[in-house]
Order: sequence, then structure tokens, then C-alpha cells
Amino acid sequence: MKFGKTIKLFLIDGDTNGRLTCELSNWTGKAYKIPRKSIRICSDRPELQTTGVYILLNKITDLAEKGHIYIGEAENILKRLTQHLKEKDFWNEAIVFISKDDNLNKAHIKYLENRLHNIATNASRYELINSQKPTQSSISESDKAEMEEFLSNILTLISTLGYNVFEQIRQIDTLNEENKLDDLFYISAIRGANGTGKTTSEGFVVFEDSQIANPVTNSYPKSMQKIRDTLIKEGVIIQKGSKLVMKQDYLFSSSSSAAMIIMGRSANGLTEWKLNSGKTLQDYETGENN
Repeated sequence: MKFGKTIKLFLIDGDTNGRLTCELSNWTGKAYKIPRKSIRICSDRPELQTTGVYILLNKITDLAEKGHIYIGEAENILKRLTQHLKEKDFWNEAIVFISKDDNLNKAHIKYLENRLHNIATNASRYELINSQKPTQSSISESDKAEMEEFLSNILTLISTLGYNVFEQIRQIDTLNEENKLDDLFYISAIRGANGTGKTTSEGFVVFEDSQIANPVTNSYPKSMQKIRDTLIKEGVIIQKGSKLVMKQDYLFSSSSSAAMIIMGRSANGLTEWKLNSGKTLQDYETGENN
């Protein structure tokens, strides 16, 4: 059973684009979101000179590109972030997690660093630029349980702050767990198109092994051609025998973008994507023809 949560945001500098803290009710942890340009003024936050884990990232708005992240730990977060200003130039924001009661030790943060790295790798939302995989520290069973709870809250706050770094692309619909196949949508057409996907809170996911129409039509939109070319270049769309297929699940910003990639022509995803019953995505979302 899911319960509601209370999250408190505080704009440290009174600026929506500046530093902020994020706290979860009844939790000893605390998150900071700090723009790169504001690291130099963080000496006014003594709690940032304590032990914690952090994420350096850039947020890419181009649909066809991945953002980059670096996951790390430190016994003095501010000192480490200041070092990264000199060593790494890819990032524009840092997300920091500390304990308000100073209850995190070196073994704890090494454990959290390893778990965050593994989850980010499996989610494959951003490109990890850590030079090597962090090792997992050996901690007691009770400490592990406590750190897993701490980790769960980190993941909640990361999403609240607007980053999907650790979320699986193929989201599970918790309101429909008993009928997970009932909300899958399909497209089939000439030129080899045969796709399966699902609408999510972020857009529309096209599933692995969906077949891509080839070639595209003469009137294919240039913006979609750019995305298609990038997906082929990055190995998301691959040649498999005589067909083009999706090598992995891929999140599109809209059902229409997904449909146009699959069908190789202009398309309205709301009417092209259909359930097994024949109901369109449009009717499904509006509740019509039930």
C-alpha cells in the first residue's frame, strides 16, 4: 500500500534557479541542489563540509541525446565539489545528500555510491562518466537495512527535483499491476513497421525488438530524420537481418514521435497506437468507448 509523503523545499537564496534544500518528513537525510556557479559561495553552509554522496550532472533537452552524470562520495562534500570545478567541466548542477544527525560514515557512503551507480547503469537514462565502478563496502545487516531505506528516500527526492536518472524507462503502472498487458499499444504498417509500446508519465516508451519501417517516406519530417539518424548512430536502432529493430526500450516525448519513428512517415500517435481490442490511445486516455 502506498502512502503520501510530505516534502519541503527551501530556496536558500530566494531564487528558483539557485541553491535549494529538499527534505522528507520523518527522515534524517537532507538533499541540496546546487548550480555549478554557486559552489564557490557554499562556505556559508557548514553542513556541506560533512560526509555524504553526490551526483554531478548536466540536463540535456535534446530528445536524441543523453545527459551525463558522475556519482561520488566524500567525507567533506564541499571540498570535493570544489575540486571537481577544476577537474570536470561537463556538469552544471550538483545534487548532494547528507545526514542531518551526522550519522553517515565512510562505509555507509561507499555502500550508497555503489548502489546508486548500479541503479543508474541499469536505468540507462544518463551516460555515467565514472572511470570505474565504485566498490561496495561491507557493512552489517542492520546498517545495510538502514542504508537501503536511506537510498529509497534519495531516489524519491531525486525524482522530486526533476531528474529521472534512476528510473526505469518501462515504468510499472501500480494502479494496474494485475493487468500489465492490458495497456500495451501496437502499431503495424507497410515497409516493415511493427511496434509495441506503452504510455508513461514522461511520454511514450517503444519496447525493445519493435521493428522500424525502412525506408522512410519522401515527406518524412526533418526533425524526426535527425532523431532517427542519431538513434541509428548510437545503436538504439540496429540492423537485424533484413530489418531495422529497436535494440532497447526507448522513451519518446510523445506518442506521435514514437509513431513516426516506427512508421517512417508523418503520423498522429493518438490514433495510430492501438490496444489489442482496437481502441486507440486517444480513446484510452479520454475514457471513451469503454
